[in-house]
Amino acid sequence: MCGRYSQAQKVKDIAARFGLKNAPEVLKPRYNIAPSQDAPVIIEQDGRRLELFRWGLIPSWAKEAAIGHKMINARAETVNEKPSYKRPLQKNRCLVLADGFYEWKKTPAGKVPTRILLKTGEPFAMAGLWDVWKDPQGKEIKSFTIITTTAAESLKEIHERMPVILTKDAEGFWLDPKAEPQQLLPLLVPFDKDALTTYEVSPLINSPANDKPLLIERVG
Repeated sequence: MCGRYSQAQKVKDIAARFGLKNAPEVLKPRYNIAPSQDAPVIIEQDGRRLELFRWGLIPSWAKEAAIGHKMINARAETVNEKPSYKRPLQKNRCLVLADGFYEWKKTPAGKVPTRILLKTGEPFAMAGLWDVWKDPQGKEIKSFTIITTTAAESLKEIHERMPVILTKDAEGFWLDPKAEPQQLLPLLVPFDKDALTTYEVSPLINSPANDKPLLIERVG
């Protein structure tokens, strides 16, 4: 699964990398994004737009928002079958912006938090789905989930799953409103293992309350 990630790149770098139509002047750097928090995603609406949505998908038909806590990830293998994801896969796809994600490697001494990122250090897009839910008072909540797949070979000793990282060429196709789910499913595969690198980080990452540059620094 993917339960924590970071996105601390500067707005101008993100805008240039992803060809954004709208880019806020300031985007707070995040070193420990956790479920139920707002995070930046890119959607296609008259061009690429950057928005802040809540992590943890709340389907439009849900009775309460709490269901989002159980829906931070969608498995690529069943994303086109489960009712919660089938409609968003058809109509509401997004790019979830990140510059690294975390997994906890099991060792004899306990679980070791590990950061996984591109060797280039540049930001990347994880395949995401989003939806809009209204509470009883009519307030809208826009939320998203991250699609996961089997881990790349180089990551399997850390965790069996990983988020779907889209290639640059696939990002536009993923956002294309004319693309059909059956055309998109082949994109939901492990990322190139040779393009990834990993290192141990501080156990301070364990608490969602911690969110500072120290968390992405190499330890050990």
